[in-house]
Amino acid sequence: MWVRILGSAAGGGSPQWNCGCPVCTAVRSGSAPSRTQSSIAVSVDRRRWYLFNASPDVRAQVEAFPGLHPSGDRVTPLEAVLLTDAELDHTLGLLLVREARALRLYATPAVHETLCDGSGLLRLLERYCAVEWRAVVPGADVTLTDGLSCRAFDVPTTKRDRFGAGAGFGRVVGYRLTDERTGGTLVYLPGAQTLPRAEIDDCDCLLLDGTCWSDDEVAGTTSRQMGHLPVTDSLAQLPALDVRRTIFVHVNNTNPILLDDTPERRAVEASGREVAMDGLEVEL
Repeated sequence: MWVRILGSAAGGGSPQWNCGCPVCTAVRSGSAPSRTQSSIAVSVDRRRWYLFNASPDVRAQVEAFPGLHPSGDRVTPLEAVLLTDAELDHTLGLLLVREARALRLYATPAVHETLCDGSGLLRLLERYCAVEWRAVVPGADVTLTDGLSCRAFDVPTTKRDRFGAGAGFGRVVGYRLTDERTGGTLVYLPGAQTLPRAEIDDCDCLLLDGTCWSDDEVAGTTSRQMGHLPVTDSLAQLPALDVRRTIFVHVNNTNPILLDDTPERRAVEASGREVAMDGLEVEL
């Protein structure tokens, strides 16, 4: 299984257009790399790719990755899109792939309802292309293609509900993917208020929510109120779990781990964990 991190930043990217924090300032000066909004692509044959979340930066992400380039007139290796939630930074990119002849979309009923009747995004997309919705049931195994299966798991959240979907089952999910040939396992968890240990334990690679370093990092709110476990808490809990490799993704522009020379970045690296970069590839 190959995993390509298309975008490693949280909503707004890094730099964020209206932010002059130390990270954004460093990116604009050229002393730190820019990052696009969170998304990954997964394949077991490097010919058919599955996109997890469709960020507003999806066009630039596709162009930056030859594996997703078309081989003919509107013939692309993109097989489907799988969503972890209905947040704008994970779904706006759906509108940017509206030129597709058809789009296969995996999402829980809660996310699907939000996109149809809450934000209305899916109703708009359906005016441009056919959308085949496949319901994601947390806890149920799904075969995506020969050799690749996945299982979604519910990620309980109390984050503010913007679209009236409530805090019910399946509003936010993570995915555990398995390469049936190699046995390699990946857990993709870009948003979590707590660590779902049973789902994470005994995986080869964990792509974990790294939104904020501390709970009070963002003015006017907390990391947990936004639906994200601070990295400080994750680092304290991860040693008790059997995870071979942990990479922090969905990193907010305010998070000092985005800068190479900060104490926070050194703490992550000293723990044996990593901070994702756009374009990073992992083979499992």
